[in-house]
Amino acid sequence: MMKNLQKILIVCLLAMLASRVFGADDDAESRLKQTLEASLAGMVVESVKPAGVDALYEVTFLNGPTIVAHESGSYFFVGDLFSVLESGVVNITEMRRNGERAKLMAAVEDSDTTIFMPEGEVKAVISVFTDTTCYYCRKLHAEVPRLNELGVEVRYLAYPRYGLNPADKNRRGLDELVSTWCSDDRAGTLTAYKNNESRPLKTCASTLVTEQFNLGRAVGVSGTPAIVLDSGELIPGYKTADQLAEILGITKE
Repeated sequence: MMKNLQKILIVCLLAMLASRVFGADDDAESRLKQTLEASLAGMVVESVKPAGVDALYEVTFLNGPTIVAHESGSYFFVGDLFSVLESGVVNITEMRRNGERAKLMAAVEDSDTTIFMPEGEVKAVISVFTDTTCYYCRKLHAEVPRLNELGVEVRYLAYPRYGLNPADKNRRGLDELVSTWCSDDRAGTLTAYKNNESRPLKTCASTLVTEQFNLGRAVGVSGTPAIVLDSGELIPGYKTADQLAEILGITKE
């Protein structure tokens, strides 16, 4: 960790010194894109965005990594950019990801998800990328009644953990998710599958499972369950209802 921070600080110092020489330039993003593509043969820059520090940019390559580069293109590193404050260390890159993730998640229609709604006041909403067959997805689902009791709305999105073209032995999760999203009773069907109950598999023309899997990949999901807060923060893995309530700032009753 300390070695990584030292590398980051060195790059930031170089960037601050260089910025005095290069100064502000409205075409910096375009020039950086051209410089990197010319220097890194075969790499295509998908986007260039300010990284939150003078003269540094967050560069994402098409089907490739995201780097932080100096506007001159002479320096870059692979990884997150941190800011060292008196109050502690802040991950600037992750804060930016949270904002982008929140926008993508906000665009999802409730009608496209499987929702478990509290009976009373909704104090918070969590979106959960789930599979029917993973142990911790089932364990988290057992916490849903308690989450609802605490005022947390649980909004499920489909994320077949073996992908969209799994081997036959791993098809169960995908088939059950498709069946759930094709059902007139998604909540009941999802619960039945997670309780290992047998139900006839349904198919339909809906592409929601595919769309939500691709959305999961876009927001950084790499396994299930994966919980996304309204702020865009991604919480991988299982948490108890009380742990989530604490993260959400909800008083336990």
